[in-house]
Amino acid sequence: MNIAIAGAGLAGRVVALNLLRSSDHTITFFEKDSKEGVTAAGFTAAGMLAPYAELETAESIIFELGHRSIELWPDLMKEIGLFDGYQQKGTVITAHPQDRGELEHFIGMLQRKVDAAQQIKSLDKEGITALEPDLYTHQKGFYIPSEGVVDAQRFMAFSVNYFDRQKNVDFREFTLVGKIEPGKVHTEEGMEEFDWVFDTRGLGAKEHFDDLRGVRGEVLWVEANDIDITRPTRLMHPRYKLYIVPRGNGCEGIDLEYCADCKLSQTTGYKRYLIGATEIESEDMSPISVRSSMELLSALYTVHPNFGEARVVNSETNCRPAFRDNLPRIENSEKLTRINGLYRHGYLLSPAIVEKALREGIYNRYGRKGK
Repeated sequence: MNIAIAGAGLAGRVVALNLLRSSDHTITFFEKDSKEGVTAAGFTAAGMLAPYAELETAESIIFELGHRSIELWPDLMKEIGLFDGYQQKGTVITAHPQDRGELEHFIGMLQRKVDAAQQIKSLDKEGITALEPDLYTHQKGFYIPSEGVVDAQRFMAFSVNYFDRQKNVDFREFTLVGKIEPGKVHTEEGMEEFDWVFDTRGLGAKEHFDDLRGVRGEVLWVEANDIDITRPTRLMHPRYKLYIVPRGNGCEGIDLEYCADCKLSQTTGYKRYLIGATEIESEDMSPISVRSSMELLSALYTVHPNFGEARVVNSETNCRPAFRDNLPRIENSEKLTRINGLYRHGYLLSPAIVEKALREGIYNRYGRKGK
């Protein structure tokens, strides 16, 4: 089949990976920016696969789809040759003594919502230190063994390299899509017809979704040579929930001042961490604010004092597409599938949402081989 994918962000790439696995389709990407995807929300993301942590403010369907995505991610990563970009070593959640009540309330709420939350393990100081020695200053925490993380920046880089090697994939970079109809894509160059069209443009699809909004997120990248945290770690706080996601050394062996894959400086021997927490009801795409920087960095410093000597090497801001209920939406019709509203759950939901969209749409119409 001759297939168009409008929007080469996270969801569009996962759609393409599934279609290329099931048959020898011809795929044309229409992307308003470059194919590297560095302006996409999927590039800015931490890539956390944390269905329990999201259950506090999300519907149970997010929890169920999140677990399905955790099952699907390993094969997707192998498909693009990124064998060390997926980790499932669990998540540590902790809090300072004055916020311990907030932490206990959070875990209790999870255990009341789903029976599976009984797997969450309570940790004392010795238990925390056994898992993560550099969190030795914390007296109380919890461990969720089934959660994981995807290296989002490397997924974006490796996936575009994979698509470049496929003779039946065409990237139309810097091509703004004005309108999408069943089997048709309209650009400044005119209208093109396809056997099926996937609309995964995120905020770019506002001409169709009148209730679509952007939710701003901000993250910082830091490098430190005397801290070694190996698992995603969340710090509970009354105002925000800081997350620290380790990225290892990232790009060892690349003899460049800056890594083309992740736009970060090269500093031999340093560990990299992605720091985030903010969720702002705004479509502002400007650089990170002073307030957010101060809150993130001050909270980071309280996790471990050695973060005080870490270097801030990058900051990213972006807006995630969301609907009023903050739930994803799939619309299937003849020759057209729309996937949108992944909100802050892009990596947690995209494999499962795409699987569902394909099953209810193109596979339901033509069969899995697209015949």
